[in-house]
Order: sequence, then C-alpha cells, then structure tokens
Amino acid sequence: MKQIGCVPGFLGPVGLPANIPVIVDRAAAAMADFVCGGNAAGTHYTGANWERDARITRVEDLRKVVAGDPSPDGNGTLDIARGIEVGHVFQLGTKYSEALHATVLDDAGQNRVLHMGCYGIGITRIVAAAIEQNHDDAGIIWPEPMAPWQAVVCLINPKNNPDVGAAAESLHAELNERGIETCLDDRGLRPGAMFADLELVGIPHRIVVSERGLAAGTFEYRGRRDSESRNLDRAALLNLFPGH
Repeated sequence: MKQIGCVPGFLGPVGLPANIPVIVDRAAAAMADFVCGGNAAGTHYTGANWERDARITRVEDLRKVVAGDPSPDGNGTLDIARGIEVGHVFQLGTKYSEALHATVLDDAGQNRVLHMGCYGIGITRIVAAAIEQNHDDAGIIWPEPMAPWQAVVCLINPKNNPDVGAAAESLHAELNERGIETCLDDRGLRPGAMFADLELVGIPHRIVVSERGLAAGTFEYRGRRDSESRNLDRAALLNLFPGH
C-alpha cells in the first residue's frame, strides 16, 4: 500500500510496478472481464483481463474454500465438515539429518543427506475423539476395544438373598475367564442410581442379577446402545460373549 500510495479496499493488479510480484489464486487466474481496485482511493477498474491489463507472476492455491465451491476433480461441489485431529505428520526436511551427518548412498554411489519426517499420535486426543463420536444424553458409549470394562454385572439387593450374590459372582468369574473384562457392581445402590452411573461411564454391556430374575432362571441384559432390556437364560446370555 505504501509503495503505490493506496488505501485498503482499492488495491488491484493493474499497473503495478514491476518490482511487486502478482501472486494469483487459481480460481482468480481463470477470470475474465473482472472488476478490481484501481490502486487509487475511491476508484475501481472494470473489464480487466490478465496479460492484457495485468501480469501474473505465479499462480498459487491461496483462497480458503467454502461450501459449494467446485470440487478439484471437477465432479460436484465441496461440502465442509468438522474433523477431529488425533495426530500429526511433520516434514522435517534435512535440518536434523544434516546435524547428525545422516546420509545414504544413492544409485550413483554418492552420499545424500536423508530427508526426515515424523508423526505423533495424541493418546488423550484419541480418547476425546472417541467420546465425541460415541455418546448420548446419558453419557459415554465406549467402543468395546476402548472401554474400561466390556461388561458389568449388577447385583441388586444382595443382602436379601445370598443366592443372588453367589450367582452374580459366578457369572462375573465366568465372563472374565472367557477373556471378557467384567466388573462386579455390588455397591448396593438402588437400580436407578446404579444404572445412571454405568450409562455415564459407558460400559458396553450391562447384566442385572436379581432375586426375581434368579427365580425365573434369567438375567436382565442391555447393551449400551439398546433401547430395551432383554431377559435371557444363562446359556443365551453367554452366547453373546463367545470369549477370546
């Protein structure tokens, strides 16, 4: 602006001094008969064309794309969506390899300095990304490989009937023996409070052992993504967990 004595809003490529490079976005380089600043306050240049009225030093990808822009491959238009960054790839060039004198022989037998790169994965970012993509109003819905436990056995009213506690501990032990990481919730909470805690934590499989279920020979099962519970006998329940 100082070199041409102009103010913002009226800058343009027409008539610029030769020492000022004109770097043009790919989309702008394809324009014809366009309007641009006249390089003087309050003026614009109309019907401008590249080469005839203004030179191009080089073409670069400068403009930030917006939704609806043509796709680079010419098929359709661009849509903008959010992404989750969980890692980086860094181009290090030869900065560190030169300092380390790290070289390799090329096909002509000459020493060449290595071009280096590195990558990093954010462990905590992976956890945050998993939660952001897997949750509901009640809490986390862990993908099974990331869950703190794959299943939880809930013991309801353990003091009323010792058989209920024994059944819960037996099921808990068998699931763990199958390689299913399972915790036993024997805190003695009321079902509503217990289930709310477990939904918040996001354990994928919930199994309820109660006196009523024991009398019927069933366990109440509910997957974290399920809308309803199911009453299953022990064999049907264990079929859901074939083991590792």
